Amino acid sequence: MFLVSKIFWLVAQPLSFSFFAVLAGLLASAFGLRRIGAVLGGLGALVLFISLFTTAGPYALQALEDRFPRPAPPASLSCVIVLGGAFENEVTAGRGGIELNQAADRFIETVRLAKRYPEARILVSGGDGSISGAYDGDAQASTAFFEALDIGADRVIREENSRTTFENARYTKDLLAENGLSQCALVTSAYHMPRSVALFRTNGIDVLPWPTDYRTSGKAGLGLDFTQPSLNAQLTTTAAKEWTGLVAYYLLGRTTTMLPAP
Repeated sequence: MFLVSKIFWLVAQPLSFSFFAVLAGLLASAFGLRRIGAVLGGLGALVLFISLFTTAGPYALQALEDRFPRPAPPASLSCVIVLGGAFENEVTAGRGGIELNQAADRFIETVRLAKRYPEARILVSGGDGSISGAYDGDAQASTAFFEALDIGADRVIREENSRTTFENARYTKDLLAENGLSQCALVTSAYHMPRSVALFRTNGIDVLPWPTDYRTSGKAGLGLDFTQPSLNAQLTTTAAKEWTGLVAYYLLGRTTTMLPAP
């Protein structure tokens, strides 16, 4: 299922879909199926235009980010669960050091919570999510990161086998039980929080959603935008992936609701 989902997304993400739709349209036209070719080519061009020159992607992503507002700090926490996806492990493997990507806020916010709640354990969930499986996952890569910021190794629990959000929740459940932990905050990107919460709740894990890594201003509306096509395409791809994941997990029976309530 992991490999199938990876291959599917390589083809289904908006820019790839646009390319393959136009290519299929050209091939159909070359074989005399001009009407079908025109429909496919037009569909590819439409998806490309929406991705590059409208705010549809940011607007759809914003809806996910707004689903779970950050709560007031609780009096205490026994643990902080942080989902991987913030380390550039391929770059780190080639160049050394500690390389973070756009989702670095997940671990920065985790450190902030760790300082505020010094009694809390930190559970890092994230194995190698690459197709090759040749790199360290975020749980392993985070060791040097926490050491550099004076977070003791005795506070950190590493879940190193998960490759998807579904596996994050399933494997984390076992580690929480083994360590007798409850009353946990869940730290991940705000747009990723609905899917994460749905999966954790389905696995019987009650978490305090603690969103971070916002990608939108919270003020996006629907309209045309010719000023930042590359950013629009990036946000559209992220939004499409999350909404697709929400629908897919629900249809596969991996969650009990498509869009969980706050």
